[in-house]
Amino acid sequence: MQSVTRFNAFKRNQQKFSMVTCYDYWSAQLIAASDIDSILVGDSLAVVMHGFPSTVHATLELMLPHVAAVARGAGDKLIVADMPFMTASTDLSGGVAAATRLIQAGAHAVKIEGATHQCSLIAHLCEAGLPVVGHLGLTPQSVLQLGGHKVQAKTHRAADEMIQNAKRLEDAGVSALVLECVPAKVAARISAELDCAVIGIGAGVAVDGQVLVLQDLLGANGAFAPKFLRKYANLSEEVVVALNDFHRDVVDAAFPARCESYA
Repeated sequence: MQSVTRFNAFKRNQQKFSMVTCYDYWSAQLIAASDIDSILVGDSLAVVMHGFPSTVHATLELMLPHVAAVARGAGDKLIVADMPFMTASTDLSGGVAAATRLIQAGAHAVKIEGATHQCSLIAHLCEAGLPVVGHLGLTPQSVLQLGGHKVQAKTHRAADEMIQNAKRLEDAGVSALVLECVPAKVAARISAELDCAVIGIGAGVAVDGQVLVLQDLLGANGAFAPKFLRKYANLSEEVVVALNDFHRDVVDAAFPARCESYA
C-alpha cells in the first residue's frame, strides 16, 4: 500500500525523487511502466485537458473522474490530488468533505495551496489520518491576487515570510511541501530547515524532489516554454507528423494494406 511516508524516507536517505502530473488512465499507465516515483493529479487539468484559462475553473466534480481514472492506471505509484479552487478555503466541514471524496476516488494524499489560513484544516485532516501536501510560492489558485504567473519570494522580506509559512505548514502536519517558482537559494534554505520533503517546480536543484506536468516535459504544447521547463521530447511535432502520414496513406489508398485487412 502506498504512503506519503515514502517522501520523507527519500529525504532521510538523501535520495532525490520524481513526480509527474497527469490526468487520465492512458497517461497513468505510461507512468506506471516507468521509473517515476509518484503522480500528481493537478487542478491544472482545467487548463491542460479542458482548455480553461486558469486553474480556478477546476471544480471538485471536474477533478474526481480524473483522479479515479489515474488511480485505475497508476499501478503502485503514489498519487497526490489537488484540492481544487476554494474547497480548502470555505469552512472546515467543506474542506474535510472535499478531501474525503478525493481520497475515496483513489488519491493517497491531497495537496492544499496556501499557508496560515489553511493550517487549521491541514491539522484537522492530518490528525484524522488523511495525508496532506502543502504548496507555497506561485500558487496558481491565487493568480488573480498575484497578478499573473510570477516568481515569488524575490525580496528578503518575502523570502523570510515564505520560510516561516513553510515551518507553519510543517507544524500543521504536512507530509511534503511543493515550492513553485521560488528562487533556488530560498528553496534550498527551506529544504534544509524542514524535516518533511520539499518538491520543486522552478525551485532549483537543492530540493528533495522535482515535479513537471507530463504534457510539458513531453513537449506536447510547443508554445509553452517557461524557464523551469526542460522538454524531454517534442511530442507536438511528432504527433502532427504521424497524423499527416496517416492522412497521406489514406488519401493514397496505402492504408489499410492487405496485412491490415480481414479476408
